[in-house]
Amino acid sequence: MTPPVPPHPQGLAKWVAGARPRTLPVSAAPVVVGTAAAYQACGDVVWWRAAAALVVALALQVGVNYANDYSDGVRGTDAERRGPVRLTATGLASPAAVKRAAGIAFAVAAVVGLVLSLAVNPWLLLVGVAAIAAGVLYTGGPKPYGYIGLGEVMVLVFFGFVATVGSAYVQHESVPATAWWGSLVVGLPTVAVLLANNIRDVPTDAVTGKRTLAVRIGAPAARGLFTACLVGAFAALVPMLLDAPWVALGFVALPLGVVPVRLVLTRTDPPGLVAALVATVRCTIALGALCALGLVLS
Repeated sequence: MTPPVPPHPQGLAKWVAGARPRTLPVSAAPVVVGTAAAYQACGDVVWWRAAAALVVALALQVGVNYANDYSDGVRGTDAERRGPVRLTATGLASPAAVKRAAGIAFAVAAVVGLVLSLAVNPWLLLVGVAAIAAGVLYTGGPKPYGYIGLGEVMVLVFFGFVATVGSAYVQHESVPATAWWGSLVVGLPTVAVLLANNIRDVPTDAVTGKRTLAVRIGAPAARGLFTACLVGAFAALVPMLLDAPWVALGFVALPLGVVPVRLVLTRTDPPGLVAALVATVRCTIALGALCALGLVLS
């Protein structure tokens, strides 16, 4: 007997679901690690700057999620979606309303980022503009880069290097080596989150012409790349040990990395791959938190 389909959320709950809250911790992780790297190097933290960087990161992620919902919905690539609910494709919200929600989230990121940039270095405004443009053009615009297999690269750049190094830089206008390596510690698992999502959607994306990296290289190779991302994240802890020995705490999260790898390598059903995505997020949170704690203790 087929289990009943749960009802779609309504009211505020649908907007919370559309923001995809399960993915938001991966946006906070690079800010925490970057700030901890700055503290480890200089012994001090400007807390309002750390909070502002966190708001920018979360607002950008929410904006990307809504923009992706809108663009995929109007293009029809979410018509047979097998993952979490989408607002546009299901008719829970009008395309205009979803587009407006994305605009509001990006506006919050822009305003807070503007204040932070003016306080630290006006040149950071260019980084902010690039980040917002990357969020909009992921699945939007005439040639969305997410449709040609560049999504994972841009995730590593903006939710790995830019977010982590930027969070370190806004503290004391310098970037310690641990921040660069920390970018891989949290950036590579974030890439793995997107890979898990895209591996799940390979059959439907291939039909609708969405040529994600998983579609282009095939699901088996994408599963191998997923595994390599998580292995690389833990490997990036090793060079950090030279400056911050307590970063070895990050290896405590290793068992949490085994779970999503096993799921991705053995499951092909959508629920199994959704579980892998959630498990990858958990691993990213734990790894980022332990890495940050190790930096602070060092």
